[in-house]
Amino acid sequence: MKRFIFLTILTSVLFTACNNSNSSKNQSKANEQISLSGKALGTFYNIKYYDKKNRNLQKEIDELLAGFNKSLSTYDPESVISKINKNIDVEPDDYFIKCFLRAEEISKITNGAFDMTVAPLVNVWNFGFSERKHPDSIVVENINIDSILLFTGYEKISYGNGKIIKTDPRIMLDASAIAKGYAVDVVGEFLENKGINSYLVEIGGEIRVKGEKPNGTKWSVAIDKPIDQNNTIIHEQQDVVILKDKSLATSGNYRQFYEKDGVKYSHTINPKTGYPVQHNLLSATVMTNDCMSADAFATAFMVLGLEKSVELLKSLPDVQAYLIYFEDGQNKVYKTDGMKLRE
Repeated sequence: MKRFIFLTILTSVLFTACNNSNSSKNQSKANEQISLSGKALGTFYNIKYYDKKNRNLQKEIDELLAGFNKSLSTYDPESVISKINKNIDVEPDDYFIKCFLRAEEISKITNGAFDMTVAPLVNVWNFGFSERKHPDSIVVENINIDSILLFTGYEKISYGNGKIIKTDPRIMLDASAIAKGYAVDVVGEFLENKGINSYLVEIGGEIRVKGEKPNGTKWSVAIDKPIDQNNTIIHEQQDVVILKDKSLATSGNYRQFYEKDGVKYSHTINPKTGYPVQHNLLSATVMTNDCMSADAFATAFMVLGLEKSVELLKSLPDVQAYLIYFEDGQNKVYKTDGMKLRE
């Protein structure tokens, strides 16, 4: 009997030691940050995550993003959205349908400030997916906005019975103000399905985070100070947002613009007027649960301007914002209470 008790205790000790050893190894792996980077959607991605299994998922993520590109990239002539723009008969895939329906919802919420049918306007102002012209070759006076507005407007296109229905075949869609955010969500959901619950996914500046780091700290993301740079990326920190289980997207007019005859033309086009916006809102950073919505709302706020954005935010409790605007010769900030900043 004593021998049996001794063997039982010894087995128990060995089992516990083995479990502690495995637990230590797993904990060590869980504490190791895996960092991935690459190209996607015409820009770059950076992904950081903690995985107990210490898996490198880059190949699967690249394949995932390549499939996403085949749906919503206007630069791929064979993508679903490109075929819809060319009126080629195509059955929209799940990526396209989810993106289109959410875009439609946000268009209604913002009274058309966000609108995927802005594509012909963005193209004619030299900011779209058509071949870019040198600013000197653009004759602003020859741009007939009224004729283009006849076939723009989110209410002129719909989805039903597995098809996209246009009221005018000239209608085209541009997903550039929502697709990057949606791609971030797709990668985030992929990681969660792999059992990874601590990550940061960033594609072209749009971000989604999940959980906390193993040491218990939350993720922190910098908001850039708006500096005129015209396609030259200069990062100067304006503020830092603390995130957990949230998404963040920023839209601004300080990186993409051109000047013609002393007039600055912003890449943000107002779908209602057809012209580049001209107001004092310099950038809009939006925080919400999903990055697709954050991306679209950031663009909508840049169209609406400061006052209308602040008013709209009062009716959107799940949407937080950090708005940088120019007033009295200096940059100022409006932020909602839900934006948690590093002290």
